[in-house]
Amino acid sequence: MNSSAVIAIHGGAGTILRASMAPEVEAEYLAALGRILEAGQRILAEGGSALDAVTEAVRLLEDCPFFNAGHGAVFTAAGTHELDASIMDGRTLEAGAVCGVKRVRNPVLAARRVLECSEHVMFTSEGAEAFAAAQGLEFVEPGYFHTDARYRQWELARGQQRAMLDHDGATLAAGAAQEADAAAGKAGTGEDGLPHEPIDPNRKYGTVGAVALDSHGHLAAATSTGGITNKQPGRVGDTPLIGAGCYADDATCAVSTTGSGEMFMRMVAAYDVAAQMQYRGATLADAAANVVMERLPRIDGRGGLIAVDAQGNVALPFNTEGMYRGYARVGDAPVVAIYR
Repeated sequence: MNSSAVIAIHGGAGTILRASMAPEVEAEYLAALGRILEAGQRILAEGGSALDAVTEAVRLLEDCPFFNAGHGAVFTAAGTHELDASIMDGRTLEAGAVCGVKRVRNPVLAARRVLECSEHVMFTSEGAEAFAAAQGLEFVEPGYFHTDARYRQWELARGQQRAMLDHDGATLAAGAAQEADAAAGKAGTGEDGLPHEPIDPNRKYGTVGAVALDSHGHLAAATSTGGITNKQPGRVGDTPLIGAGCYADDATCAVSTTGSGEMFMRMVAAYDVAAQMQYRGATLADAAANVVMERLPRIDGRGGLIAVDAQGNVALPFNTEGMYRGYARVGDAPVVAIYR
Protein backbone atom coordinates (compact mmCIF):
# COMPACT_ATOMS: atom_id res chain seq x y z
CA MET A 1 0.00 0.00 0.00
CA ASN A 2 1.24 3.47 -0.90
CA SER A 3 1.05 6.03 1.92
CA SER A 4 1.55 8.96 -0.47
CA ALA A 5 -1.99 9.02 -1.90
CA VAL A 6 -2.70 12.47 -3.32
CA ILE A 7 -5.03 14.28 -5.73
CA ALA A 8 -4.47 17.54 -7.63
CA ILE A 9 -6.93 19.58 -9.69
CA HIS A 10 -6.93 22.60 -12.01
CA GLY A 11 -9.63 24.90 -13.37
CA GLY A 12 -7.88 27.04 -15.97
CA ALA A 13 -4.88 29.35 -16.32
CA GLY A 14 -4.39 32.96 -17.39
CA THR A 15 -3.62 36.56 -16.55
CA ILE A 16 -4.64 37.78 -13.12
CA LEU A 17 -6.69 40.94 -12.64
CA ARG A 18 -5.84 41.12 -8.96
CA ALA A 19 -6.99 44.70 -8.58
CA SER A 20 -10.45 43.95 -9.95
CA MET A 21 -11.24 41.06 -7.62
CA ALA A 22 -12.82 41.47 -4.22
CA PRO A 23 -11.46 39.23 -1.44
CA GLU A 24 -14.84 37.51 -1.08
CA VAL A 25 -14.75 36.55 -4.76
CA GLU A 26 -11.32 34.98 -4.43
CA ALA A 27 -12.62 33.17 -1.37
CA GLU A 28 -15.50 31.66 -3.38
CA TYR A 29 -13.15 30.23 -5.98
CA LEU A 30 -10.74 28.87 -3.38
CA ALA A 31 -13.63 27.34 -1.43
CA ALA A 32 -14.94 25.61 -4.57
CA LEU A 33 -11.51 24.17 -5.31
CA GLY A 34 -11.20 23.03 -1.69
CA ARG A 35 -14.57 21.29 -1.66
CA ILE A 36 -13.78 19.40 -4.84
CA LEU A 37 -10.37 18.35 -3.56
CA GLU A 38 -11.94 17.08 -0.35
CA ALA A 39 -14.34 14.89 -2.34
CA GLY A 40 -11.47 13.27 -4.22
CA GLN A 41 -9.41 13.03 -1.07
CA ARG A 42 -12.21 11.09 0.68
CA ILE A 43 -12.24 8.48 -2.09
CA LEU A 44 -8.48 7.99 -1.74
CA ALA A 45 -8.67 7.90 2.07
CA GLU A 46 -11.21 5.08 1.88
CA GLY A 47 -8.87 3.04 -0.32
CA GLY A 48 -10.60 4.01 -3.57
CA SER A 49 -8.84 4.08 -6.91
CA ALA A 50 -7.09 7.02 -8.52
CA LEU A 51 -9.44 6.49 -11.47
CA ASP A 52 -12.49 6.95 -9.24
CA ALA A 53 -10.96 10.00 -7.53
CA VAL A 54 -10.21 11.88 -10.76
CA THR A 55 -13.59 10.94 -12.24
CA GLU A 56 -15.44 12.40 -9.26
CA ALA A 57 -13.28 15.52 -9.06
CA VAL A 58 -13.79 16.34 -12.74
CA ARG A 59 -17.51 15.56 -12.52
CA LEU A 60 -17.80 18.12 -9.73
CA LEU A 61 -15.76 20.66 -11.72
CA GLU A 62 -18.13 20.11 -14.66
CA ASP A 63 -21.11 20.80 -12.39
CA CYS A 64 -19.56 24.03 -11.01
CA PRO A 65 -20.56 27.09 -13.12
CA PHE A 66 -17.32 28.92 -12.25
CA PHE A 67 -15.37 26.82 -14.76
CA ASN A 68 -15.50 26.21 -18.53
CA ALA A 69 -16.72 22.60 -18.53
CA GLY A 70 -20.23 21.19 -18.30
CA HIS A 71 -22.59 23.71 -16.68
CA GLY A 72 -20.87 27.01 -17.46
CA ALA A 73 -19.27 25.92 -20.74
CA VAL A 74 -18.59 28.56 -23.39
CA PHE A 75 -20.63 29.05 -26.59
CA THR A 76 -19.63 28.11 -30.15
CA ALA A 77 -20.09 30.48 -33.11
CA ALA A 78 -23.46 28.80 -33.65
CA GLY A 79 -24.58 29.64 -30.12
CA THR A 80 -24.33 26.01 -29.03
CA HIS A 81 -22.15 24.04 -26.61
CA GLU A 82 -19.69 21.33 -27.65
CA LEU A 83 -17.99 19.49 -24.81
CA ASP A 84 -14.85 17.34 -24.74
CA ALA A 85 -13.37 15.06 -22.07
CA SER A 86 -10.77 12.33 -21.62
CA ILE A 87 -9.57 9.97 -18.92
CA MET A 88 -6.63 7.53 -18.60
CA ASP A 89 -5.77 4.70 -16.22
CA GLY A 90 -2.05 4.56 -15.43
CA ARG A 91 -2.30 0.95 -14.29
CA THR A 92 -3.40 -0.47 -17.66
CA LEU A 93 -2.81 2.46 -20.05
CA GLU A 94 -6.47 2.17 -20.99
CA ALA A 95 -8.10 5.45 -21.99
CA GLY A 96 -11.44 6.87 -23.03
CA ALA A 97 -12.49 10.15 -24.63
CA VAL A 98 -15.46 11.96 -26.15
CA CYS A 99 -15.56 15.18 -28.14
CA GLY A 100 -18.25 17.46 -29.53
CA VAL A 101 -21.04 16.19 -27.26
CA LYS A 102 -23.97 18.55 -26.77
CA ARG A 103 -26.39 16.93 -24.31
CA VAL A 104 -24.34 14.65 -22.04
CA ARG A 105 -24.46 16.27 -18.60
CA ASN A 106 -21.03 15.00 -17.55
CA PRO A 107 -18.68 14.28 -20.45
CA VAL A 108 -16.07 12.81 -18.09
CA LEU A 109 -18.53 10.04 -17.19
CA ALA A 110 -18.95 9.28 -20.89
CA ALA A 111 -15.17 9.14 -21.31
CA ARG A 112 -14.97 6.77 -18.33
CA ARG A 113 -17.56 4.46 -19.93
CA VAL A 114 -15.57 4.47 -23.17
CA LEU A 115 -12.51 3.38 -21.19
CA GLU A 116 -14.39 0.60 -19.41
CA CYS A 117 -16.96 -0.61 -21.94
CA SER A 118 -15.57 -0.08 -25.44
CA GLU A 119 -12.75 -1.48 -27.54
CA HIS A 120 -12.28 2.05 -28.89
CA VAL A 121 -10.60 5.05 -27.24
CA MET A 122 -12.55 8.02 -28.64
CA PHE A 123 -16.06 8.76 -29.88
CA THR A 124 -17.15 12.01 -31.50
CA SER A 125 -20.39 14.04 -31.60
CA GLU A 126 -23.48 11.97 -32.48
CA GLY A 127 -21.59 8.69 -32.11
CA ALA A 128 -20.39 9.71 -28.68
CA GLU A 129 -23.93 10.66 -27.63
CA ALA A 130 -25.36 7.40 -28.94
CA PHE A 131 -22.73 5.49 -26.95
CA ALA A 132 -23.46 7.54 -23.82
CA ALA A 133 -27.20 6.96 -24.21
CA ALA A 134 -26.66 3.21 -24.57
CA GLN A 135 -24.66 3.34 -21.33
CA GLY A 136 -27.58 4.99 -19.52
CA LEU A 137 -25.79 8.26 -18.79
CA GLU A 138 -27.75 11.39 -17.87
CA PHE A 139 -28.73 13.70 -20.73
CA VAL A 140 -29.82 17.33 -20.37
CA GLU A 141 -31.39 19.96 -22.59
CA PRO A 142 -28.75 22.27 -24.15
CA GLY A 143 -29.96 25.14 -21.96
CA TYR A 144 -28.52 23.35 -18.91
CA PHE A 145 -25.01 24.43 -19.93
CA HIS A 146 -26.02 28.11 -20.30
CA THR A 147 -24.90 30.81 -17.90
CA ASP A 148 -25.55 34.51 -18.43
CA ALA A 149 -21.86 35.34 -18.02
CA ARG A 150 -20.79 32.95 -20.78
CA TYR A 151 -23.57 34.27 -23.05
CA ARG A 152 -22.34 37.86 -22.63
CA GLN A 153 -18.81 36.72 -23.46
CA TRP A 154 -20.09 35.02 -26.61
CA GLU A 155 -21.94 38.19 -27.68
CA LEU A 156 -18.71 40.18 -27.36
CA ALA A 157 -16.71 37.62 -29.31
CA ARG A 158 -19.38 37.43 -31.99
CA GLY A 159 -19.35 41.22 -32.29
CA GLN A 160 -15.60 41.11 -32.94
CA GLN A 161 -16.09 38.19 -35.37
CA ARG A 162 -13.34 36.02 -33.97
CA ALA A 163 -12.86 33.00 -31.76
CA MET A 164 -11.45 33.71 -28.33
CA LEU A 165 -9.68 31.35 -25.99
CA ASP A 166 -12.19 30.31 -23.34
CA HIS A 167 -13.87 33.69 -22.92
CA ASP A 168 -11.29 35.98 -24.50
CA GLY A 169 -12.50 39.57 -24.72
CA ALA A 170 -14.83 39.30 -21.76
CA THR A 171 -12.76 41.82 -19.85
CA LEU A 172 -15.13 44.41 -21.28
CA ALA A 173 -18.13 42.41 -20.11
CA ALA A 174 -16.67 41.99 -16.65
CA GLY A 175 -15.84 45.70 -16.51
CA ALA A 176 -19.34 46.68 -17.55
CA ALA A 177 -20.84 44.31 -15.00
CA GLN A 178 -18.59 45.68 -12.28
CA GLU A 179 -19.62 49.23 -13.16
CA ALA A 180 -23.24 48.13 -12.86
CA ASP A 181 -22.47 46.44 -9.55
CA ALA A 182 -20.78 49.57 -8.26
CA ALA A 183 -23.78 51.67 -9.25
CA ALA A 184 -26.02 49.20 -7.43
CA GLY A 185 -23.77 49.10 -4.39
CA LYS A 186 -22.72 45.48 -4.98
CA ALA A 187 -19.20 44.12 -5.28
CA GLY A 188 -17.78 41.22 -7.14
CA THR A 189 -20.78 39.38 -8.60
CA GLY A 190 -22.36 39.34 -12.02
CA GLU A 191 -25.97 39.45 -13.16
CA ASP A 192 -26.27 35.69 -12.71
CA GLY A 193 -24.97 35.85 -9.13
CA LEU A 194 -21.65 34.25 -10.06
CA PRO A 195 -18.45 35.93 -8.89
CA HIS A 196 -16.40 37.80 -11.46
CA GLU A 197 -13.40 35.72 -12.35
CA PRO A 198 -10.07 36.49 -10.67
CA ILE A 199 -8.36 35.53 -13.92
CA ASP A 200 -8.50 38.10 -16.73
CA PRO A 201 -10.99 36.59 -19.19
CA ASN A 202 -8.95 38.16 -22.00
CA ARG A 203 -6.15 35.70 -21.21
CA LYS A 204 -7.99 32.72 -19.73
CA TYR A 205 -7.57 29.17 -20.90
CA GLY A 206 -10.52 27.23 -19.63
CA THR A 207 -10.19 23.55 -18.97
CA VAL A 208 -10.65 21.48 -15.83
CA GLY A 209 -8.70 18.43 -14.81
CA ALA A 210 -7.53 16.10 -12.07
CA VAL A 211 -4.63 13.72 -11.44
CA ALA A 212 -4.23 11.28 -8.59
CA LEU A 213 -2.06 8.59 -7.00
CA ASP A 214 -3.96 6.04 -4.90
CA SER A 215 -2.89 3.93 -1.92
CA HIS A 216 -2.29 0.97 -4.23
CA GLY A 217 0.35 2.89 -6.19
CA HIS A 218 -1.77 3.51 -9.28
CA LEU A 219 -2.07 6.76 -11.22
CA ALA A 220 -4.91 8.31 -13.24
CA ALA A 221 -5.71 11.56 -15.04
CA ALA A 222 -8.86 13.20 -16.44
CA THR A 223 -9.53 16.44 -18.34
CA SER A 224 -12.72 18.20 -19.52
CA THR A 225 -13.61 21.44 -21.32
CA GLY A 226 -16.24 23.48 -23.13
CA GLY A 227 -13.65 24.63 -25.67
CA ILE A 228 -13.11 28.24 -26.77
CA THR A 229 -15.67 31.04 -27.06
CA ASN A 230 -17.13 31.53 -30.54
CA LYS A 231 -15.13 28.59 -31.89
CA GLN A 232 -16.10 27.16 -35.27
CA PRO A 233 -18.44 24.21 -34.62
CA GLY A 234 -16.48 20.99 -34.85
CA ARG A 235 -13.21 22.44 -33.55
CA VAL A 236 -11.50 20.09 -31.10
CA GLY A 237 -8.58 21.10 -28.90
CA ASP A 238 -6.12 19.12 -26.79
CA THR A 239 -8.49 18.12 -23.97
CA PRO A 240 -9.82 14.82 -25.39
CA LEU A 241 -6.54 13.83 -27.03
CA ILE A 242 -4.56 11.24 -25.09
CA GLY A 243 -0.98 12.48 -24.80
CA ALA A 244 -1.88 16.12 -25.40
CA GLY A 245 -4.48 17.04 -22.77
CA CYS A 246 -4.34 13.93 -20.62
CA TYR A 247 -1.88 11.11 -19.88
CA ALA A 248 -1.20 8.57 -17.13
CA ASP A 249 1.32 5.74 -16.74
CA ASP A 250 2.12 4.06 -13.42
CA ALA A 251 5.76 3.88 -14.53
CA THR A 252 6.09 7.67 -14.62
CA CYS A 253 3.29 10.13 -13.90
CA ALA A 254 -0.26 11.38 -14.50
CA VAL A 255 -0.78 14.73 -16.27
CA SER A 256 -3.72 17.03 -17.09
CA THR A 257 -3.13 20.21 -19.07
CA THR A 258 -4.84 23.59 -19.52
CA GLY A 259 -3.90 26.23 -22.06
CA SER A 260 -3.79 27.19 -25.72
CA GLY A 261 -4.96 23.80 -26.96
CA GLU A 262 -3.46 23.85 -30.43
CA MET A 263 0.01 24.44 -28.97
CA PHE A 264 -0.40 21.65 -26.42
CA MET A 265 -1.45 19.34 -29.28
CA ARG A 266 1.60 20.26 -31.35
CA MET A 267 3.90 19.58 -28.38
CA VAL A 268 2.05 16.43 -27.23
CA ALA A 269 2.53 18.18 -23.90
CA ALA A 270 1.09 15.69 -21.41
CA TYR A 271 3.01 12.74 -22.83
CA ASP A 272 6.19 14.80 -23.09
CA VAL A 273 6.34 15.06 -19.29
CA ALA A 274 6.14 11.28 -18.95
CA ALA A 275 8.59 10.71 -21.81
CA GLN A 276 11.22 12.99 -20.29
CA MET A 277 10.94 11.08 -17.02
CA GLN A 278 11.21 7.70 -18.75
CA TYR A 279 13.85 8.42 -21.38
CA ARG A 280 16.14 11.01 -19.82
CA GLY A 281 15.56 10.24 -16.15
CA ALA A 282 14.14 13.67 -15.37
CA THR A 283 12.31 14.24 -12.10
CA LEU A 284 8.61 15.16 -12.28
CA ALA A 285 9.40 18.76 -11.34
CA ASP A 286 12.12 19.10 -13.98
CA ALA A 287 10.12 17.45 -16.76
CA ALA A 288 6.97 19.49 -16.05
CA ALA A 289 8.94 22.74 -15.85
CA ASN A 290 10.77 21.99 -19.11
CA VAL A 291 7.50 21.43 -20.99
CA VAL A 292 5.66 24.46 -19.57
CA MET A 293 8.46 27.00 -19.16
CA GLU A 294 10.76 26.13 -22.07
CA ARG A 295 9.20 24.00 -24.81
CA LEU A 296 5.67 25.47 -25.01
CA PRO A 297 6.77 29.14 -25.03
CA ARG A 298 8.84 28.45 -28.17
CA ILE A 299 5.57 28.22 -30.11
CA ASP A 300 3.72 30.79 -27.97
CA GLY A 301 2.02 28.09 -25.92
CA ARG A 302 0.43 29.58 -22.79
CA GLY A 303 -1.08 27.74 -19.86
CA GLY A 304 -0.03 25.09 -17.41
CA LEU A 305 -0.47 21.55 -16.18
CA ILE A 306 -0.88 19.48 -13.07
CA ALA A 307 1.02 16.24 -12.54
CA VAL A 308 1.73 13.62 -9.90
CA ASP A 309 4.31 10.83 -10.06
CA ALA A 310 4.45 7.29 -8.68
CA GLN A 311 6.13 8.54 -5.49
CA GLY A 312 3.42 11.10 -4.78
CA ASN A 313 5.39 14.16 -5.85
CA VAL A 314 3.15 16.93 -7.24
CA ALA A 315 3.99 19.55 -9.90
CA LEU A 316 1.71 22.49 -10.80
CA PRO A 317 3.70 24.68 -13.24
CA PHE A 318 2.16 27.43 -15.38
CA ASN A 319 3.65 30.15 -17.58
CA THR A 320 0.72 32.56 -17.17
CA GLU A 321 0.14 34.89 -14.23
CA GLY A 322 -2.21 32.47 -12.52
CA MET A 323 -3.88 29.07 -12.55
CA TYR A 324 -6.80 27.80 -10.48
CA ARG A 325 -5.18 24.85 -8.75
CA GLY A 326 -4.82 22.77 -5.63
CA TYR A 327 -3.79 19.42 -4.21
CA ALA A 328 -4.71 17.32 -1.21
CA ARG A 329 -2.74 14.50 0.41
CA VAL A 330 -4.64 11.94 2.42
CA GLY A 331 -4.58 13.09 6.03
CA ASP A 332 -3.65 16.69 5.25
CA ALA A 333 -5.73 19.81 4.62
CA PRO A 334 -6.12 20.74 0.93
CA VAL A 335 -3.79 23.40 -0.48
CA VAL A 336 -5.43 25.77 -3.00
CA ALA A 337 -4.13 28.77 -4.93
CA ILE A 338 -4.78 31.06 -7.89
CA TYR A 339 -1.76 33.36 -8.19
CA ARG A 340 1.93 32.62 -8.51
